[in-house]
Amino acid sequence: MKFKPLHDRVVVKRLEEESKTKGGIIIPDTAAEKPQTGQVVAAGPGMRGEDGKLQPMGVKPGDKVLFGKWSGTEVKIDGDELLIMKESDIMGILG
Repeated sequence: MKFKPLHDRVVVKRLEEESKTKGGIIIPDTAAEKPQTGQVVAAGPGMRGEDGKLQPMGVKPGDKVLFGKWSGTEVKIDGDELLIMKESDIMGILG
């Protein structure tokens, strides 16, 4: 990928969720909600604090994360649909 996020921005690729319910009912794409989990593809270096020191990021490429429903900006880079969001939009890292 030829994109490097700046400051505290993170590039996330949504992870596909199961299209069936536990009971076996198939959910069509038009009725399914967009997943709120994704994998970090790239992360910026971090933000500079008031003291001028770089505050490192809490996430790194490869982390599986949970983010808010309306978080980020959808972009298409190299044919992939990705989200660019601030690190603060990420709620946590999934283990």
